[in-house]
Amino acid sequence: MRAGPYLLDGRKYPVVPEELKYTEEHEWIAVRQGDSVRIGITDYAQTQLGEVVFVELPEVGQQVGAGDSVGEIESTKSVSEVYAPLNGSVTAVNEALADSPELINSEPYGEGWMFEIAVSDAAALDTLLDAAAYRQLIAEDA
Repeated sequence: MRAGPYLLDGRKYPVVPEELKYTEEHEWIAVRQGDSVRIGITDYAQTQLGEVVFVELPEVGQQVGAGDSVGEIESTKSVSEVYAPLNGSVTAVNEALADSPELINSEPYGEGWMFEIAVSDAAALDTLLDAAAYRQLIAEDA
């Protein structure tokens, strides 16, 4: 997926893929097979953070609740918490981020993913923002 802003009517807008779900904390959620979801931060979030220099991720097997802090992203500008968007169990983390945290900046929707969870309640996906609602949220921030 293409990362970085695109131009429309002379203004820069962050990329917001249609097929993903989003949170108000600027995380994206990709539904994978079965009850598995992959999570990362949005193009908008990585732009706001600046150059990412360190990422702390949850541990595989960790039980998480929606809204729980499960890690941190450190950038040249600030340190931000990472939240679990849904209840479940962490099934994978992106080990590549330990050596290459800048993947979050260069490929926020691709190689910059952060972790995966097995969701305990798939119906909770319906409570997340769709692309249109997320675009509205970030337009209000601008």
